[in-house]
Amino acid sequence: MGKTLYLKLNKSSVVHEEDVFLKDVASLYSDDQAVLAKCGAIKVKTIRGGRDHRYVEDVLDILRKISEADPAIQVTNLGETDYIIDYRRPGPPHRLRQWAKTVCVCAVCFCGAAFAIMTFNNDASVTAVFREVCRMVAGQEWQGCLSVLELSYSVGLAAGILIFFNHFAAWKLNTDPTPLEVEMRLYEDNIAKTLIESGGEEEPGSHVT
Repeated sequence: MGKTLYLKLNKSSVVHEEDVFLKDVASLYSDDQAVLAKCGAIKVKTIRGGRDHRYVEDVLDILRKISEADPAIQVTNLGETDYIIDYRRPGPPHRLRQWAKTVCVCAVCFCGAAFAIMTFNNDASVTAVFREVCRMVAGQEWQGCLSVLELSYSVGLAAGILIFFNHFAAWKLNTDPTPLEVEMRLYEDNIAKTLIESGGEEEPGSHVT
């Protein structure tokens, strides 16, 4: 009776060790625990160069290594045919740099959003709209001072943004992914697709030894 291994490769796997094993980049299943342990310990790559980098690999190399380890194993691939190994050097997290990046991104987003809102208000002539609404509803000319209409508009704009993005600090309205999370996932998928289609970047001495 043949030995069957079910293999599901991840599209992208983050690793911190130079020796990358099959269990680090894929989910494995087999009724035979010996097969599972043997295949999980197969080395698929050794990282050379000592720098953060993404490597594009092929499932055919994994099939060849499994066959070399035990020709009797029958592999059923349920995942990707091309996958990415995202190597990041081990070490303590640079919290100060991470916080600095977060602050810079927040500042850029805040200033950009504020400028966009002001530009929209100017293009749409919101002041003239307020003046006309005030004349139609209150029967008097708008004086340009802070009014209930302006307060309602400002509060409604902020509330609408929070509701749309479905995220404020650790609090969420529901369990659905936020628009930012969706866009980030699409961005990561596009990066992975581009790397795979371009065949990755060959690094001298980056192949397994």
